[in-house]
Amino acid sequence: MHMVRPKKHLGQHFLHDRNIAAKIVNCLGTEHENVCEIGPGTGVLTGLLLQREDIRSLTLIEVDKESCDYLRNHFRDERLTLLQADFLKTDLQSHINGPYALIGNFPYNISSQIFFRVIDLRNTVPEVVCMIQREVADRIAAPPGSKTYGILSVLLQAWYDIHYEFTVSEQVFTPPPRVKSAVIRMRRNTTARLSCDEQLFRTIVKAAFNQRRKTLRNSLRHLLPGDGRSIPFADQRAEQLSVAQFEELTRAIGT
Repeated sequence: MHMVRPKKHLGQHFLHDRNIAAKIVNCLGTEHENVCEIGPGTGVLTGLLLQREDIRSLTLIEVDKESCDYLRNHFRDERLTLLQADFLKTDLQSHINGPYALIGNFPYNISSQIFFRVIDLRNTVPEVVCMIQREVADRIAAPPGSKTYGILSVLLQAWYDIHYEFTVSEQVFTPPPRVKSAVIRMRRNTTARLSCDEQLFRTIVKAAFNQRRKTLRNSLRHLLPGDGRSIPFADQRAEQLSVAQFEELTRAIGT
C-alpha cells in the first residue's frame, strides 16, 4: 500500500479507506481558498483535496521525515506546500497568506493540544474538519448537562459551532487503533470577543472542571471574593453551565 511505516511514538494510524477519506474531504466547506492539512501521513486526504478546484493553496504540515519524503515523491502540484514541522510549534501565518481551514486525521496523542492551539488561532481558522478519537469528539460536541461536557466543550463552543459528522471503525486504519474514531466539523461562530475577561474565563473553566464533582463555590474557592455566596451558580456544578453562564460567572468573579 505504501512505504511509510506507522510510528507508535507519533500516534500514527494511516487511513486506508478511500470512501471514508472522501466523506471527510466532502465535509469541508467550499469557501476556503487556503487549506492546511495536519499530519497527512501517506496523503489519502491530500490527493482528494488536490482534486478540488476551490482550493487555491494546500499546505501540508507533517513532523515525520519518512512521510514527508513519500509525499514529495507522490504529489507534484503548484498549489502544494509541504512543511516538515510540528503544528504546535509553527507560525503558519508566515507560510499562508490569509485565513485557512484546517483538516486532518489528527494524531490522537496530541489532539487536545491541537484544539487549544486552534482556540488561539480562532480569528485565522474559520473551519476545522478532523478525525479524532470518538471519546474526544463526544466531549467536544457535548451539550451542557452531559457527563462528557468538559473544558474543551466550553472553550471550543465559545468560538465555534460544532457538528459531530460520523463515527469511524477501527478497521479502516493501518494499524487499527484500539478505539473508535469520529469526524467533527467546527465552524467559527459570530462571537468576536467574549463578554468577560477571556484569560480569566479560561482559568475559571479549567478550575471548575478539574473538580467537576464539587459545586462551583468549592471548586473555585481560591478564585472567589469572600465566601463566594455572592457569585451566580454557586451551588451548581461545572457541567450544568452553558458558555454564556460561564461568561456571567467570569464577569461576577472579575469585578
